[in-house]
Amino acid sequence: MKGLTFRSGRLQIAELEAPKLATEAVVRVLISGICSTDIQITKGYSGFEGVLGHEFVGIVEYSPDNPQIAGKRVVGEINVGCENCVFCRSGDPRHCPDRTVLGIKGRNGSHSEYLTLPTRNLFLVPENVSDEEAVFVEPLAAALGIAERIELKNAGRIAVIGDGKLGLLCSVAIKSLGADVSLFGRHRTKLEIAGKSGVETYLVSESPIPKREYDTVVEATGSVAGFEMAMDLVCPKGTIVLKSTYAGKAPIEAWRIVVDEISVVGSRCGRFGPALEWLNRRPVNLSALISEEFPLAEGVQAVEMAQKNGILKVLLRNN
Repeated sequence: MKGLTFRSGRLQIAELEAPKLATEAVVRVLISGICSTDIQITKGYSGFEGVLGHEFVGIVEYSPDNPQIAGKRVVGEINVGCENCVFCRSGDPRHCPDRTVLGIKGRNGSHSEYLTLPTRNLFLVPENVSDEEAVFVEPLAAALGIAERIELKNAGRIAVIGDGKLGLLCSVAIKSLGADVSLFGRHRTKLEIAGKSGVETYLVSESPIPKREYDTVVEATGSVAGFEMAMDLVCPKGTIVLKSTYAGKAPIEAWRIVVDEISVVGSRCGRFGPALEWLNRRPVNLSALISEEFPLAEGVQAVEMAQKNGILKVLLRNN
């Protein structure tokens, strides 16, 4: 089978051995989405080598412990735990110390013709959710996962920084949960997408930054500049939620966190169940977030496109 691999600093389409029928389910990938994490891996984040990708929708070809789902359309949670540690026993393998992570840590990812995951990681896609919507379940789950880390009803005024894919999803998802949300970004056309869902938007090149006015700030740019802006926006005793990952170290003015008694909260992966329920209710049309689509064989060009200014989600489709 073909797969988009990153090895020894080189991104390429490689011929790989197809997965064997063993202890995990085999999924034929229909569509996969290129994520900022994929791009950061090519710049050194996590040290991963192998098939990239963790956003996908596909068809189950084989499931050793649940044959009834063969032929069904699924998405899959990306963290695979050991099932024995305290985190796995509590039902949260996202922090298992021995976990593998699809396309990120110790496990080949979704930018390929087939992938494998334990059946317990798979979720059936409702019939009224299209493939193009289902491929957003993983980043949508991450956006909704903010509600796991903070109490939205007590979050006050919320600012989201970054009008990329994740920032848009965070702002729209939080708004749909009834919160007061503003989105700060650099692209008028992207901000308009969030504006259609009732999110208040600010074009940072034209609007002065309202310093120390937001109770909660979600940083979704994955950049040092984004964190610095979050520090400017958040009020004393406020909370900054970090959503993005990126390669390298980030210098911070730690004294400001101490003096203003700011809480900094990490928020990574979310749960797929709430994300699928959200999509099933169809509170917003996600098609506006899709910029380009490429066949898997043109995966290298697709990653290059995903890094261009103004581009949102780039999809890879298996023919």
